[in-house]
Amino acid sequence: MSLRDFLLLAFVCVVWAANNIVSKFVVAHLGVPPMFYAAVRFAVVLIAVFPWLLPMPRPRWRMVVVGLLMGAGTFALVFIGLKTASPSAVAIVSQVGVPITTLLSFLILGERLTGRRIAGMLLTLTGVLAVMWDPHGFKISGGLLFIVAASFLGGLGAVMMKQMDGVKPLRLQAWVGLSSLVPMAILSGWLEPGQIQAGVAAGWPFVAAALFSGLVVSVVAHTLYYSLIQKYEANLISPLTLMTPLATIVGGVIFTHDDFGPRMAFGTAVALAGVLVIALRPSQAVALLVALRNRSQ
Repeated sequence: MSLRDFLLLAFVCVVWAANNIVSKFVVAHLGVPPMFYAAVRFAVVLIAVFPWLLPMPRPRWRMVVVGLLMGAGTFALVFIGLKTASPSAVAIVSQVGVPITTLLSFLILGERLTGRRIAGMLLTLTGVLAVMWDPHGFKISGGLLFIVAASFLGGLGAVMMKQMDGVKPLRLQAWVGLSSLVPMAILSGWLEPGQIQAGVAAGWPFVAAALFSGLVVSVVAHTLYYSLIQKYEANLISPLTLMTPLATIVGGVIFTHDDFGPRMAFGTAVALAGVLVIALRPSQAVALLVALRNRSQ
């Protein structure tokens, strides 16, 4: 990978990490209802990429379902989870999406499930459970269950997306925005009374956050990511995206004062190790270890 493309990927990861911090600020500190925030975000996305809406990818029903899963089903649940969970914990628990997507690819697409990938899935799940577990109350953190649900829906959407050919990134964003805006607006109006007043009361920080999430995160960062995926092997890109949870942890500790104790550190290390085992082929893993050893000398 060229230095330019690596810096572009690093930029994407930092933007995604910043979005976790910003979204936490919006739903937990500004008091904006999460589904209303999601609806406004999708409205921004749709307006920005509306010219790419047509022609509609086929099969049409699958495009709508994929848009719902990767849009409303993912972001709304993440925003709900962020009301009570820290950005750091959300970033680590969301890594469960990697083994979920791997398992769904095996069940739906018939992709090969090797012993190495099974071991990586178990490692990731172990790390995620360590982060989710509340040792004081002997219960699973409620907010993080929404993150697991979001990861499942996002993984299912990604697998269904693999069954569609030739969908351009901006057209995908357009249909994610359109498919998600209407149900989010309806659900917010039904379940979140006073949401418009809350948005108005939040003022310009809410507007800035919605524009950042819709334009910078979805339109810019996701489009860059899709272009890099098309240029390089997924096995190269996927491990590098682990910069996102690491950057989120740093940002969470600095800006939202996340608690990052020994249990979080253990869970983070185990979960990310599991993701690496899934993403890297054995030869790549050896090359990575050699490179890290040489850099330390």
